[in-house]
Amino acid sequence: MNKLLATLIAGLFATSVYAQTAAQSTTTAPATPVTTTAPATTTAMGQSGAAGVTSTGDAKADKKINKADEKEAKEVSKQDEKISKATSKANEKKAKAQAKAEKKIAKANEKVAKADPEDKAKAEAKAEEKTAKADYDAQKTMIKADEKAQKKVVDANADKAKAHAKAGEKRAEAAAEAKKDAAK
Repeated sequence: MNKLLATLIAGLFATSVYAQTAAQSTTTAPATPVTTTAPATTTAMGQSGAAGVTSTGDAKADKKINKADEKEAKEVSKQDEKISKATSKANEKKAKAQAKAEKKIAKANEKVAKADPEDKAKAEAKAEEKTAKADYDAQKTMIKADEKAQKKVVDANADKAKAHAKAGEKRAEAAAEAKKDAAK
């Protein structure tokens, strides 16, 4: 389980590093970094702002650049929404698991309180056993929920990086096309 969690975290880290490297390596147009935690509105605003700065002087090329920026912003927004949903679903599952465990523990403690004095030690031992099992089950459920959410986060970040790379490619193509047209 630890290896899987470490792999997921490493994947998330690699995706963000790749996205930052891709953003820094584009030289034809200013790149907008892919954000993993910022809300979609700030990302979209950042890209439309970058699109206004990236003027080639060719209306056709500028239109293509704006279209690429809009498409990237839309994809980033979509992936941010997926991340948000996955995180909230995991938190919901974790809360339910914790509540279920607490309910089982309370029930076990109630049985101890109701037990006869001569059976109290036996009831306490059973309650400790049930408490340990309830805690284990809750932790197992929480780990699974986090694991599932992390997988979705990694996939969404990879999709965001791909969208950013594709937008960079479109910007570069449009800028090259504008230079070709200007040279004619």
